[in-house]
Amino acid sequence: MEWLDILKSVIYGIVEGVTEWLPISSTGHLILLERLIPLTSGDSPEQKAAFFSFFLVVIQLGAIIAVVVTFWRELWPFPRRRFAAPDPGGDALIPFRLGRRSMVIDRRILRLWGQILVACIPAAVIGLLFDDKIEALFYNPWTVAIMLVVVGLAFIVIESGMAKKGGTSHIISMEQMGWKEVIGIGLFQVIAAVFPGTSRSGATILGGLIMGMSRPAAASFTFYLAVPVMAGASLLKFLTRSGSFSGIQWLCVVVGMAVAYLVSILIIRFLMRYIRRNDFRIFAYYRILLGAVVLVAAVLKFI
Repeated sequence: MEWLDILKSVIYGIVEGVTEWLPISSTGHLILLERLIPLTSGDSPEQKAAFFSFFLVVIQLGAIIAVVVTFWRELWPFPRRRFAAPDPGGDALIPFRLGRRSMVIDRRILRLWGQILVACIPAAVIGLLFDDKIEALFYNPWTVAIMLVVVGLAFIVIESGMAKKGGTSHIISMEQMGWKEVIGIGLFQVIAAVFPGTSRSGATILGGLIMGMSRPAAASFTFYLAVPVMAGASLLKFLTRSGSFSGIQWLCVVVGMAVAYLVSILIIRFLMRYIRRNDFRIFAYYRILLGAVVLVAAVLKFI
């Protein structure tokens, strides 16, 4: 029976890789998936619950590695000169040598990392102070259903407003993003940190659109922002809850991470292509439909 959990881990990894980057709530989907096909390895109900909580967060590392691999050139501040982004002003690239290699420090990427870290602060504070309380209070189908619908409706309202304005945005690149936008997106991320079903990517993309960012710019910053946020959450779980799991359980974690990585690579590339020509309303409709299904299932006590 425990080996069946390996197959389930593949399914969890696929769901994590797809739903982490589309604005449809990975945590909400994984909580619901756990009600349908729970991982069964563990000596007691308490140990099973502790492992699932750990598994849910740590398999995100696979998705995070996919972001780093996909956006390496955009996130690594020490490129070789020939691989650096164009510098029309001549003041963004600071040359230096590392052994025999000629490299540069890209001030634009250092600034971007500063913005990423500032945007992470609100959610990090909430997570460190209230992680267990949030999990106990809100990790249930009712919260997931409500937030799926609420954020879906918010996307429809925002996209309809953008359509009336001709779809124009005044921030189309990271260089144009100011600290007001950074702080605003960071506050939106707090909503996702508290309420499962919100979608971290959904909340931050929504915040970016409200702050005047284009869809590709909002999505890109959302991906970048995920690196410290999700890596930090995974590290916190690893340090606090990783001491008493079996070999099968660790194998489940590794399999889930690997599958999440591979699927994330494909989904990130798909989404960036898709939103260059389309808006987010198809995801909003899906959220509302799924939220309604979850609500009915919760009322009927199917989940």
